[in-house]
Amino acid sequence: MDATNRNTSSPTPISFKEAFLYWLKLGFISFGGPAGQIAIMHHDLVEKKHWISEKRFLHALNYCMLLPGPEAQQLATYIGWLMHRTWGGIAAGVLFVLPSFFILIGLAFVYMAYGSLPAVAGILYGIKPAVVAIVLFASYRIGSRALKNKVLWGIAALAFIAIFAIKVPFPIIVLTAGVIGYLGGKYHPQYFQGGGGHSASKHEYGKALIDDDTPTPEHALFTWQKFGLVLAIGLGIWAVTISALATVYGWDSAFTQMGWFFTKAALLTFGGAYAVLPYVYQGAVEHYNWLTPVQMIDGLALGETTPGPLIMVVTFVGFVGGWISQVFGVNAVFGSAFVAASIVTFFTFLPSFVFILMGGPFIETTHGNLKFTAPLTAITAAVVGVILNLAFFFAYHVFWPTGFSSGIDWPSLVFAVLSLIAIFRFKVGVIAVILASGLLGMLLKLSF
Repeated sequence: MDATNRNTSSPTPISFKEAFLYWLKLGFISFGGPAGQIAIMHHDLVEKKHWISEKRFLHALNYCMLLPGPEAQQLATYIGWLMHRTWGGIAAGVLFVLPSFFILIGLAFVYMAYGSLPAVAGILYGIKPAVVAIVLFASYRIGSRALKNKVLWGIAALAFIAIFAIKVPFPIIVLTAGVIGYLGGKYHPQYFQGGGGHSASKHEYGKALIDDDTPTPEHALFTWQKFGLVLAIGLGIWAVTISALATVYGWDSAFTQMGWFFTKAALLTFGGAYAVLPYVYQGAVEHYNWLTPVQMIDGLALGETTPGPLIMVVTFVGFVGGWISQVFGVNAVFGSAFVAASIVTFFTFLPSFVFILMGGPFIETTHGNLKFTAPLTAITAAVVGVILNLAFFFAYHVFWPTGFSSGIDWPSLVFAVLSLIAIFRFKVGVIAVILASGLLGMLLKLSF
């Protein structure tokens, strides 16, 4: 009787305050990169809280996968907007990255002011194998739900081979998958329904607040007027901010150049942070000399092991660049670094909010239209293969930190296996696994 009631009763409407507190909590626990973050949201919002159905969740995710920028943060923005209008989306998107911003600011300050501490190095050493396990588990969970038939499995496998073995750029993989989905939806629609179906979703998780058949709320209906207004506001905010920086500090100043450079970087982040990191490295290290190669690698390690999108490594880049540039003078180094980190973060994430608030209404009009959903279903399948490649990328750099020739790092492999067992077999939470791995890593490093 209890199970039946859960499956048939309507969820209670969620207040803005309740949603706000959840998005804030998510900002502190969103470890594991995009795969882990999406898995956390799926568990919380689809399976546990019933805020949104799996079909609507995956439809929104498909759109976010198409966009440049961090897809998990954009997905949070999308769901927040769908539930509580524009301010709901802004709150969800900002809170998703705000804890990570301040954590990275603190870590970057310790890094620049006091150097590398053995205890911190040990914590990072222990956390990295746990991240490998978390990404593997997340790719398994997402793949088990998105890959409903042999065709979608085949697309995922081909995408993995393309990016892992042939090094095909991610945008080409997305475009190819979209074309396959469009043609497949036209000639073999049974393979590209996506979302698991209405009845399956109901049977597993119960009725959702935003369900498969819930009408699109009025604020999410598409009009060209809304589209143009959001675009104009977004471009206006960007133009006013970059103009103010150029006016106050000059076009060639570190602050203005960071705003300009990271605007371009934000528009190139198709396929996640790893797709754009070579561009960031080339510009920040080789062209502008904001930080050294070693500092860039250390920043990436910190970005991998803090909550929030991996692209938050740009906050570290901005902080170090501001520290080195000393725009406010030698006696205000921290002030220069903090403002630089804020500028970089602002320009990196501004396009994400514009894309969601501008394009979300159009996407909401397509969730029942196979002509639009079939390409997105195929893209989701391809992304499963790309996420698996990310897990392999993590594993290589964690288990063979200096290359295959130096042999495997056995303690890291043991930590990863223990983390996998804890997650798969004993259903231990992500945070507990990360904390335990970090503690073991610190104890190991301090013992030798």
